[in-house]
Amino acid sequence: VIDGFMIQGGDPTGTGSGGPGYKYPDEFVDTLSHDTKGVLSMANAGPGTNGSQFFITLAPVKQLDNRHTVFGKIVKGQDVVDSIGKVETGPRDKPVKDVVMNEVNIIRKGSAAKKFEAAKVFETELAEIESKKEEEAKKMQEMAAKKASEFDALEAKADSLDSGLKIYFETTGDGEKPKNGQTVNVIYEGYFADGNIFDTNREEIAQEMGIWNEQRAAQGGYGPMATVYGPDAPMIPGFKEGMQQMNIGDEAVIWIPSHLGYGERGAGGVIPPNSDLIFRIKLVDIKDEAAK
Repeated sequence: VIDGFMIQGGDPTGTGSGGPGYKYPDEFVDTLSHDTKGVLSMANAGPGTNGSQFFITLAPVKQLDNRHTVFGKIVKGQDVVDSIGKVETGPRDKPVKDVVMNEVNIIRKGSAAKKFEAAKVFETELAEIESKKEEEAKKMQEMAAKKASEFDALEAKADSLDSGLKIYFETTGDGEKPKNGQTVNVIYEGYFADGNIFDTNREEIAQEMGIWNEQRAAQGGYGPMATVYGPDAPMIPGFKEGMQQMNIGDEAVIWIPSHLGYGERGAGGVIPPNSDLIFRIKLVDIKDEAAK
């Protein structure tokens, strides 16, 4: 229970971390929003982790749209929900005195609702979802293998630098070489050595490779990235060294050994320790000049 935010329940263990033993994907609908109090929505631990836990809003929280699946709204008894929001809580926002749902009644209205076989539909849909996941995983493996083969062929033609970095210019532009400290716009694709992609700001590549993120798109996260050119760039050593070999308009593939990447620590659960990385980079323009 978090006063002014939401009340949450549906955990069969009563610990706040339990579930029904299965998970199912999100279902976002543009017309359903956390735009008022009394909205029922699925609690989750991240994308596609819905189970049995849900929450009821105590205020508008539109920032939860496209993160949590809305499935209902309070039409009677909001005063009861509000009163629960005022109960005394202890560690992890758990009520000091248990608040328990003693009974849940499902009232079906209309012939379609009365004919709806929830358990059967749920089982069928889950099976279809798993089948689609397997197909998508197979497709991603095939695409990764194709990328790995492509990069292997390019690596054979790449120049090796003293640091251990390798670089191959796919396109040589006719632009100037930025000065150290200038801000440049960069388009990039990041891959593991096996051809699997882990990040890109090219929206079409993100869609093609199955890593497109709706929230990132809504926040303008696709498109050229502004960064400092030169040794002071807040980037991994291999990325900024590769950039410093490039002029505006150049597009290159760089092979970054782990010691010039994220090393033994890895990064944020995305990059495993000791990972060699491959980037395709395009130096688009100098930001200050592009704004003129």
